[in-house]
Amino acid sequence: ALMADGNMPGSDPKGRSIQKTLDFILACSTDTGLISADKTSHGPMYGHGFATLFLGEIYGMNNEDPRVRDTLVRAVQLIVNTQNEEGGWRYNPIPYDADVSVTICQVMALRAARNAGIKVPKETIDRAVRYIRDCQNPDGGFRYMIQPGNSAWPRTAAGVATLFYAGIYEDDSISRGITYLENAVGPDSGRMSTISSHYLYGHYYACQVMFIAGGEQWRSWWPVIREDLIRSQSSDGSWNLNTNVGAEYGTAMALIVLQMPKRYLPIFQK
Repeated sequence: ALMADGNMPGSDPKGRSIQKTLDFILACSTDTGLISADKTSHGPMYGHGFATLFLGEIYGMNNEDPRVRDTLVRAVQLIVNTQNEEGGWRYNPIPYDADVSVTICQVMALRAARNAGIKVPKETIDRAVRYIRDCQNPDGGFRYMIQPGNSAWPRTAAGVATLFYAGIYEDDSISRGITYLENAVGPDSGRMSTISSHYLYGHYYACQVMFIAGGEQWRSWWPVIREDLIRSQSSDGSWNLNTNVGAEYGTAMALIVLQMPKRYLPIFQK
């Protein structure tokens, strides 16, 4: 969230916060390449994906610290090594099962690394694309896993974002996914402001999808979600929407969405 405003590790207050985060993430890197701190109820691959994305953005904006590159390379290799036979990833760093939510984290991390000049095997991306396509339902939405299940707008946003970050920008899967999003939670649906347990998670990916899609889709989507987030900010400056995710997470996600058009982060640069 701080980097989305153009800040980098440095001596000013925001820079010091980013430096502390960088030092922490580097310290959490293991010999296997896994970046993991305390154990979580869902395993470490969510955190690993976001931590690798962070390192990719740091390295892409300033590649002077060799520790960042070395840790990033090992983290990327762990993602490559733990992709399952279907082409996706799940909670733990083993190639067993997979879901859309963890897969988008790994694909965004790989895209950030590749943007920064780190080698990412094409086969890994191709297999991830096949997996995501296999998770799309006939209604255009995406289910949680390859196994039969209902569509939902947050994971549909994640599914379309995965295709975008894999380098696919126009095809039927993307068009049907965006149409599903517009119908489910778009500006004309009357449901964009509905607070749910996945409100911030969903809009984090949905806003990326519409930002990359551009054109009228972005022009109609952006003013509504921008005003909705501004309106839901607490008086202390945080976003604590009572969705069981905490103010720290909520504030960071809201700030990333609100600052996306600045394009300071390499992952958001077109």
